[in-house]
Order: sequence, then structure tokens, then C-alpha cells
Amino acid sequence: MLKVAIIGAGAISDKHIQGYQLFRDKVQIVSLVDAYPDKARKKADKYGLDVSIYEDHQKMLTEVDFDLASVCTPPFAHAPVAIDLLNGGKHVLVEKPMATCLQECDEMIAAAKANQRLLSVVAQNRFKTPWMKLKQVVASGKIGRIVHARIDSYWWRGSNYYDLWWRGTWEKEGGGCTMNHAVHHIDLFQWIVGYPSELQAVVANLAHDNSEVEDFSTAILFYDNGTLGQASASLVHHGEKQQMVVQGERAMVSIPWEVRASKQMENGFPEEDLEFAAEIKAYYESLPDLAYSDHNGQVANMLSAVEGAQKLLIDGEEGRKTLELVTAIYKSGITGQKVKLPLTPQDPFYTRQGILDEAPRFHEKTRSVENFATDEITFARDVDKPG
Repeated sequence: MLKVAIIGAGAISDKHIQGYQLFRDKVQIVSLVDAYPDKARKKADKYGLDVSIYEDHQKMLTEVDFDLASVCTPPFAHAPVAIDLLNGGKHVLVEKPMATCLQECDEMIAAAKANQRLLSVVAQNRFKTPWMKLKQVVASGKIGRIVHARIDSYWWRGSNYYDLWWRGTWEKEGGGCTMNHAVHHIDLFQWIVGYPSELQAVVANLAHDNSEVEDFSTAILFYDNGTLGQASASLVHHGEKQQMVVQGERAMVSIPWEVRASKQMENGFPEEDLEFAAEIKAYYESLPDLAYSDHNGQVANMLSAVEGAQKLLIDGEEGRKTLELVTAIYKSGITGQKVKLPLTPQDPFYTRQGILDEAPRFHEKTRSVENFATDEITFARDVDKPG
């Protein structure tokens, strides 16, 4: 029986608790840690957990016997907490974003290797059946070479969102919507389309005056094979419409799922290639569904990897790749220059202090609360289904 501790009792910890409770035959949650212990107690009561409660993860680490920890703290604490746990001989599943800078990512990866422990970074959308199927369709080569792909990570947040004490500052949150909302979509993009060689970006704050950080960004991604990509992030889009569209030489596929194919008439104008579109659709539908979805799928993979029964699908290196793209978007948006990848340790944006020195403060944060009365999270419409 694997024993699990959860560090951070905010809203996202529910997903981890629910995931572990799905596998009660192989895992037991033994401890919850939060800077506000009352939050941890309420969470334990909500799920009927018989656990120890701690305010400090270091004290818990010395007093509690456990094998694996989920790190669900605000982003600024991901690296120090994860490194402490890894050095303490524990496996770690850390929430997105992996860290606030590439230097922290490298230190986390080094700690995992030195202690021969597993480090996984949450990218739960990879464990959703439609996204897995989309990746397989693209990888199959059926749509031909990708000529253009775009992903829209559109969200909406009111002004109160940034009143929470750690949000809306470069120091504590590490960035705005690009880092903390679009990170999942940027991860999906590089997972499906591949890693670009250069990018050009714009970052802005359009509607949140209690925030230093951006609430909008858009980037053009350049690939050595001629493919062009676009990635946009926003907290100002009503309806929170989110999608990914991959245009191949022979057909287009997208999430929400759709396939369209064109063939040319004698004069070069298009007509629908219904037969080829039906072939791709049949291939998509023939692919198997995943046994577990979302956080449940990632928890299942993590537990199997700890047991040695399955390969860890999203390790620290995978998490780092996504953060490097986010960092490059910030560098380009802040400097106004095209950025070449990969970024080196000599780059000013490699370290947290370097980012803090370079980052614009779009507004001064003037309102701050320790906690909201409710930590309810509402989600965008289901982008995994048609419509």
C-alpha cells in the first residue's frame, strides 16, 4: 500500500484527492499540509480522510511515513517543496506550472535523478481520450505535413480573481494567463505538433488593474520544416471558447473534434473530399478510449510508475519543455524580439531573478485577501466534445 501526502489544500487538491481515492486498493492518503491548517482540516472532513494535518511540509517530512506526495501549492513554492520532498526520498507529482523559471526546473530534475525518485508534472489533458486520439491522427501522417496549427486557450476572470494574495505578481505567481492558464494548452501543442525553433510574441494586460502580470498573450511559432504555429492565451474572452486546429496538406483536424478535407477542382478552387474525411474519421473512432481520464489518468500512471509496472509518461523533462516555451513567450513579448530556442542557462530569463528584473509591471497590486469565502472553480465548456 503506497502512502501519499498532499501539500497544499486549495481547490486543485480536490482533483488529486479524488484521483487517489479511485485507487484505494493500492494507495492511502496519510497527511495534508497547508499554510492555513483549517483549510486542510475542512478538506479532510469533506473527503472523510483520517490524516495528520501540518502547517509546514518540512515538519511533516520528518514525522510522517509516506512514499509519494502531490504538490498543489501556489507556483512560487513548487520547486522548493518538490526538492525538499525528493531529497527526503519521496516521489513527487507537482501541479502546473512546474516552476517559475527554468533554473528551478533543472534543480528539480537534478534532485529527482540524484535521489532516484520519480518526478512528474501535471498535464492532465494528455490523459483525455480526444486529445490522445488527435495526437495519434496527426502522428499517423494521414493529414500530411502540418502547414499551420493554432491553439486558443481562452478564459475569462473577473477583477476579484487577482485579489487572492499570491496571484497577480511576478514574484508569487510567476506570470499571468500564459503561465497559469495556457500552460496546459501550450503543453498539448508541443506534444502534438512538436517543438519550434523560434517564436515571436506579444503580451499585454487588457482588463485587470489589480495585477502586475499579463492577461493576454499571442505567439507565432516557427518550425525548421516550414510549419507555422499560433498559441494564444487570454483571461478576457467571454464564453471561454478553447480549441486546437491542425491544418495538414491533405486535411484539417481539430478539438473540439472535427475533420475537413478539400481537393482542388480544375481551376484550383476547393471542393470537399468527403471520402477522405470519412477515412480519417473512421480511423479516429477506431482508436481506443483511455481507461482513466484527466487527473485520474495521470494519478493512475504515477502510481503504476512508482510500482514499476508502467513508464512515467510526463516526467520533469516534459514539464520543463512546456515551461521553456512559456518563458520564451515572455522573453519575446517583453523584449519585442524574435527568440531562438532552446534558451541557455546564460539567458537573463533562465533564472527567477532575471525574469523579475525584466518583467513589466502592468499595474500595481493594491488589493489582497488571504482566502476567498469559497474556492469553487468553474470550468470552460467541454472542449473535448463536438460543438
